[in-house]
Amino acid sequence: MMGSLRNPAAFCNIYGFRPTWGLVPADALGDTFMATMATEGPMARTVEDIARLLETLAGENPEVPFGRPAEPYAERLETDLRGLRIGWLGDWGGAYPLEPGIAELCESGLRVLEGQGAIVEPVAPPFPAEKLWQAWLTLRAFLNYGAKGAMRDNPAQWAQLKPETQWEIEQGLSVTAAQVHAASVIRSRWYARAAKLFRQYDALVMPSAQVWPFPVEWRWPQAINGRAMDTYHRWMEVVVPVSLIGLPSLAVPCGFGAAGLPMGMQIFGPSGADARILAIGQQYHRATEWPQRRPPAL
Repeated sequence: MMGSLRNPAAFCNIYGFRPTWGLVPADALGDTFMATMATEGPMARTVEDIARLLETLAGENPEVPFGRPAEPYAERLETDLRGLRIGWLGDWGGAYPLEPGIAELCESGLRVLEGQGAIVEPVAPPFPAEKLWQAWLTLRAFLNYGAKGAMRDNPAQWAQLKPETQWEIEQGLSVTAAQVHAASVIRSRWYARAAKLFRQYDALVMPSAQVWPFPVEWRWPQAINGRAMDTYHRWMEVVVPVSLIGLPSLAVPCGFGAAGLPMGMQIFGPSGADARILAIGQQYHRATEWPQRRPPAL
């Protein structure tokens, strides 16, 4: 499963795909019109397996709006990367702090694509990161309260929720209709700006995570390179640009860092470009086969 918060493949030496929103239908439960940031998608050790599993998951549910028909993704994995235009967003001009070594490992992944003929160019931040964050935070609080707010009236249920989930729900209590509208306007403007950016680039790339895998005892990383995290999920902010507007994104492994820990990058494209993104990932997989490798001995 791929949520609106982060791609779980970010910390794994496997592939994870976040399809265009609506391609994998949701169940006809609760709100199905406004909650367009989270979706489900496949994870696997090869891109071909991702494509075949997506064919199984995808398809229209007539009881849910904004559906998209499935495509024969596995039949469309062959492509030539020569001349393909790829934009490298990196840390979004410093807006998203990264732990040491992450950017460099992702850049090594970009060199794999360059070796296959793709043209990689750095891209300046195309939209204010803080606006994207505030829109995502507002809409997330609004939707979480709508979906889970009733738990506040059930002491037994409420006591079983972790503090972070309780905080998420309570944030939604103070969200106004005007704030939701303002957040939706920001999301709309970002969608339009991204669409224009994809006229120049066939795909965009960012790291899939901002921190290396951390000890299971941690609730979350409190800081990155000395920059304190002001919420429990700020350290995952790098996934917000994609999740906020429901773009297709493939998390691909880039190998292992100095400590032998895995890291990856996300390759994403315009709405509906699922087949194209998977085809790029297929050529990358053939050149690297990272999921079939083991971390270096320490």
